[in-house]
Amino acid sequence: MGEEGGGGSCGTTRELQKLKQQAMEYYRENDVPRRLEELLNSTFYLQPADVYGHLANCFSKLAKPPTICKIVGKDVLDGLGLPTLQVDIFCTIQNFPKNICSVVISTHFEVHENALPELAEAEEAERASAVSTAVQWVNSTITHELQGMAPSDQAEVDHLLRIFFASKVQEDKERKELENSLESSAVPTLVPPVPPPPPPPPPTKKKGQKPGRKDTITEKPIAPAEPVEPVLSGSMAIGAVSLAVAKACAMLLNKPLYLNIALLKHNQEQPMLFMPLLMVSLISCGKSSSGKLNLMKEVICIPHPELTTKQGVEMLMEIRKHINKIIEMPSPPKAETKKGHDGSKRGQQQITGKMSHLGCLTINCDTIEQPLLLIQEICANLGLELGTNLHLAINCAGHELMDYSKGKYEVIMSTYKNAAEMVDLYVDLINKYPSIIALIDPFRKEDSEQWDSIYHALGSRCYIIAGTASKSISKLLEQGNISIPKSNGLIIKHTNQTTMSDLVEITNLIDSKKHITVFGSTEGESSDDSLVDLAVGLGVRFIKLGGLSRGERVTKYNRLLTIEEELVQNGTLGFNEERTFFYFNEEAEKAAEALEAAAAREPLAPTFPTQGVEESAETGASSG
Repeated sequence: MGEEGGGGSCGTTRELQKLKQQAMEYYRENDVPRRLEELLNSTFYLQPADVYGHLANCFSKLAKPPTICKIVGKDVLDGLGLPTLQVDIFCTIQNFPKNICSVVISTHFEVHENALPELAEAEEAERASAVSTAVQWVNSTITHELQGMAPSDQAEVDHLLRIFFASKVQEDKERKELENSLESSAVPTLVPPVPPPPPPPPPTKKKGQKPGRKDTITEKPIAPAEPVEPVLSGSMAIGAVSLAVAKACAMLLNKPLYLNIALLKHNQEQPMLFMPLLMVSLISCGKSSSGKLNLMKEVICIPHPELTTKQGVEMLMEIRKHINKIIEMPSPPKAETKKGHDGSKRGQQQITGKMSHLGCLTINCDTIEQPLLLIQEICANLGLELGTNLHLAINCAGHELMDYSKGKYEVIMSTYKNAAEMVDLYVDLINKYPSIIALIDPFRKEDSEQWDSIYHALGSRCYIIAGTASKSISKLLEQGNISIPKSNGLIIKHTNQTTMSDLVEITNLIDSKKHITVFGSTEGESSDDSLVDLAVGLGVRFIKLGGLSRGERVTKYNRLLTIEEELVQNGTLGFNEERTFFYFNEEAEKAAEALEAAAAREPLAPTFPTQGVEESAETGASSG
């Protein structure tokens, strides 16, 4: 017993000596005696309370850096009152746990205003399962995996999150394989044969085909819709925790989140920061509206790049006020309406509206021209010129327009066009309204041939942007290819398993391909404004937040204004040398030149009256 006790005593003594030795080395390395002597000399004439304060500050700097002690996941409501995930980060600071920050991530689910009850119930159940699973992941494995890590080590945090997510994907795969094998062994193979798909509609002969345009006599059958890219239930836990750690690091360092993200992107080198250009949804007249027009899910306004964010918001608020006035105006007597007249006045008489989940007015329109003429007239009344003071973008939402029973896009109710005809429609639209500088999702992602056609026809005159038609960020990074479908740029969103490292990687990839990045919000947004900091820190070209209504969206516009004020005050706000929208892709320019040579006609006037790209704009306009 004595020997054992003696052995234990010797072990304890050796441990104490080791700790003393480590303490001496730490004090020697940090030169603590000299620093204390300087501190005492500098505080000799101070009151005792002040001396204690200085000593406390000195020792706090020598304390162990903050580390993550706990991560908490909660089920909260987003801006539409639907469930989503909140993550709280707790850190140990000077031996005490402290709640550092909270973030709320938006779900990837689209908002279907006119969905069938059974589909709505199924999606509601899927959303609830996704959030509850994410909460479970955060409160169990993830909090244990990241315990003791420094919030400043973002790369390592994201690496562990990726490993954890990969293990969950593998578990899900094995579970499905087991279920399939059990079903196949239990159920006899008396399954009735699947009937063949219905034949495509007979080819129709086109009327009034314009000369010089390529087309075929027989229409090709449309490609079937690709299966929806699977989203693992609970995956939002990964993106939310990664963002929360980045925000915690910024708060502990007393830095804004956008600066922390910018330092991640530029390998801790202080970058010059730029404000992203606004893409503000002004009106919606797509399939969810009561009018006949399906094509324009969002008509988006883009203030000129030379305007500040504040000036752009103020201008668009004024335009929105005028739209509200027109909607509230009583309709004039029917006798004043001329039959067959398609002018802007008739368009205004038929307009009614309601606020959509996107934060913009949903109005009913019957023709493609109506919403454009409405905005054009309001701008004229305000002394603004489309194509100079502001430009337009159209979110076509091509995937929502396809009528699979007919194999065509339903542009206007009961008006159908095949994919080749849609290319002609867009070319005509840009020729008629050159102030439109971006088309978002003009086609389904499956119509790759038409993406190529419209890119070559319009890619040097306006942005062809893939939003819903693009793959998820994880798939894009896995494949390293952002050129399918053919486009000038991509809309990226922070959802599901997207980490901060993923966002840095994907924006670097997009930049290297000379594409543009649009940082977008989801359809069901939360009141968390972190995505604005992400957009500024990542240096994206555009930010798309929806309309200037609804609290969850206005919060983000207010954050944009605050960041702009901070950058101006700090003298760190940069300005692009190219004070224009466009920096053309070489491939798009070559395609435009080839089309111009083939057309062999007189060049048109410059499409965009912006500075610095007059020559390129002339080339692009002539190619149309």
